[in-house]
Amino acid sequence: METILRPLIVVGGSVLLTLVIGWATDLLLRKADGRHPETPLWGLLRRARIPYQLLLCSALLRGSYVEAQVFPDHREGVGRTLTLVLIGSAAWLVIRIAAAVVETSYARYAHAHAQRNPARVRRVRTQVSLIMRVVSAVVGVVAAASMLLTFPAMQAAGASLLASAGILGIVAGVAAQSTLGNMFAGFQIAFGDMVRMGDTVVVDGEWGTVEEITLTFLTVRTWDERRITMPVSYFTSKPFENWSRGTPQMTGTVYWHLDHSAPLEPMRERLRDILRECPAWDGRDYNLTVTDTTPNTMQVRALVTAKDADDIWTVRVTVREGMIRWLADEHPYALPRINTADAVPRPSLDGPPRPRRSSDGSPRRFPEQSAKSL
Repeated sequence: METILRPLIVVGGSVLLTLVIGWATDLLLRKADGRHPETPLWGLLRRARIPYQLLLCSALLRGSYVEAQVFPDHREGVGRTLTLVLIGSAAWLVIRIAAAVVETSYARYAHAHAQRNPARVRRVRTQVSLIMRVVSAVVGVVAAASMLLTFPAMQAAGASLLASAGILGIVAGVAAQSTLGNMFAGFQIAFGDMVRMGDTVVVDGEWGTVEEITLTFLTVRTWDERRITMPVSYFTSKPFENWSRGTPQMTGTVYWHLDHSAPLEPMRERLRDILRECPAWDGRDYNLTVTDTTPNTMQVRALVTAKDADDIWTVRVTVREGMIRWLADEHPYALPRINTADAVPRPSLDGPPRPRRSSDGSPRRFPEQSAKSL
């Protein structure tokens, strides 16, 4: 009977105590979150309740499994397994707590500077993201090394590994040259303010928004919802366009090819009316001028402004569509036309031009002759 009750009391007591402590801690965090709604720290810490309870349970079982006398023939294996779970849950808990603290700090900074300096907020967001990845990687490596050191064979091999660390480091550095280059490029992007998460960039002719930045690669989400993934070293070695650098305000152009008789002053007034009805226009400036001419048409350019790259696209397509529709309805003569009139032959030096024959064989009069006959 004792062989059954002892394991149940030890294991069940550890699990029950873990649940009670976890419930009490979660209750305190919820109350703190309700009393301090200005900070998301307490709500973010609640995400760590699973690794927290796993850490408590493994620690209690690790300290009391000997008294439970469960699998006495496999005591060493059970103890090592509980130790591995304890180390893993501790690393998981540290990562969750660090993420909560960092996200809370970023949220406060973003709330205070979002209106005054959005570019600075995006830069801090990029740095915070990369810092969290570095912290997670460091904690993971330390946890993995601690797990390996629980095995006696790994402890014996530690001295030889340290002795050969120099040679292994050189070999690894040569073998992972591109990977290390991307990692250093990631740090350069994060702290050099070259490109930030949320920036609008043009890379290899593709226009999109930076969606994710890691230590080794960067993801750009294009306007048609495609994702372009490229190594971060690309942005440190090749030129690219960053439309969000400095201020996000932009000036866009709209071109039309129109007839020479197009009414320019009414077009300027219509452009003003279209922009006033477009919510994406920021009201800073607009202009309409003739920028080029050909024997058949002239090129008319409109300059419009918007607060960012997304809105400038909306303003451009709205102005282009509205102006063409207005010209087609009110001034159709302003649209380009193709001259299909018959060519008038050059007068001969020997005499008047000979009349051309029509399809039925009768002489066809030229426009000049028809006008004179009238």
